[in-house]
Amino acid sequence: MPRKDFTCSHQLRVRWSEVDMQKIVFNGNYLNYIDVAVAEYWRAIGLPYPHGYVDRYANDVYLRKATVEYLGSARYDELLDVLVRVARLGRSSLTFAFEIWAAAPGAAGKPLITAELVYVNADPATMTAVPLPASVRDLIMNFERVQPQ
Repeated sequence: MPRKDFTCSHQLRVRWSEVDMQKIVFNGNYLNYIDVAVAEYWRAIGLPYPHGYVDRYANDVYLRKATVEYLGSARYDELLDVLVRVARLGRSSLTFAFEIWAAAPGAAGKPLITAELVYVNADPATMTAVPLPASVRDLIMNFERVQPQ
């Protein structure tokens, strides 16, 4: 997906504790980077998580599926751009798309990873799926400038 198609970006620096014996970022840490980007996305649409979402709607979003494709490696002290957008809005689910790029000028012309996370909106008391609140859908659609599927 072209970088310009992403509506939210967060930059971070690789820390020493995130690098493995091969001197590259340990694969599981990319999901931590993605988690930070999701929090930044909620802030960007004006609905900080969890207070803005859970407290306001008495719903929560639960991760259903995570898919990560590793295309390159980041190294200690490297700046990374974590790109995020909502790629799909379902009745009770939302699918986030991610790319992580090296931020350095002249970095490779491809992302280091691509990922997709599918969340389901649910009632925390019953843990059953419920429709996404209409105002949340509106915030996302306005931010993304897309139509629901």
